[in-house]
Amino acid sequence: MNFSSKYNWEGKVLLIAEDEDFNYIFLEEILIDTKVHLIRAHDGQEAIHLFESNPQIDLVLMDMQMPIINGYEATRSIKKLKRNIPVIAQTAYHYGEAYEEIMAAGCDDFVTKPIDIGALKSIIARFLQ
Repeated sequence: MNFSSKYNWEGKVLLIAEDEDFNYIFLEEILIDTKVHLIRAHDGQEAIHLFESNPQIDLVLMDMQMPIINGYEATRSIKKLKRNIPVIAQTAYHYGEAYEEIMAAGCDDFVTKPIDIGALKSIIARFLQ
């Protein structure tokens, strides 16, 4: 399925917090046609730092299982800096307690891995359009 003409986020900035290179490259490939500008953090600590130093960030795509500072703590810190920034969790765990923990950390929505491309773009569009 081709989603290329549906989404144009030129001028928008996404922070992707993802420690796995393969997962980041996958996200980069599926988002390239949207013209969104991507900034990558390799861990939660870097995500917080990059968020602080890039006020133009419009949305955060947060892996919940990362080294140094996990996605839950990074989300809490980012939300303290800017309460209304949309944070979308990426997780392999989406049931019961994991879902509640994701939402309690301040995430606005989530996608499960393996990521459904159409669903991810649709969720991002709700916050960027």
